[in-house]
Amino acid sequence: MIKTIFLYSFIFFTLFFVSFSFHNHFLEENQVLLPFSLKKVYLFHLGFSMLICINFKLLSSVNKIADQLGFIYLGTLLLKIVLFSIIFYQSIFTEEELSKISRISLLIPALIFLLTEAIFVAKILNKRDISKIP
Repeated sequence: MIKTIFLYSFIFFTLFFVSFSFHNHFLEENQVLLPFSLKKVYLFHLGFSMLICINFKLLSSVNKIADQLGFIYLGTLLLKIVLFSIIFYQSIFTEEELSKISRISLLIPALIFLLTEAIFVAKILNKRDISKIP
């Protein structure tokens, strides 16, 4: 289990460094200024996604909770959206209108980390379902 947690951490940190570097380089080269900190957006998604995956790996070994992990995951997605909205409220919702590049810059890290997180959670849930078969 510890090996898996280190693997998740390594993958998420690698994903953070690579995707943030490319994204930031693209924005700097095109001289685009965002009304929010791109690094903070990436760090939020890194931390929350890694936290979800590690907790799900740990919770999958608890029999009472393991059967409800799918529903818990849906709740964590809602929590992630709400927390993101609260944390970045000032820079997202108080702007008159975000430019198209700003909207896309918010969406890219969300999609990258959401897809990675969903793959890991799906693997955890599938392993749990297979282990239930007698």
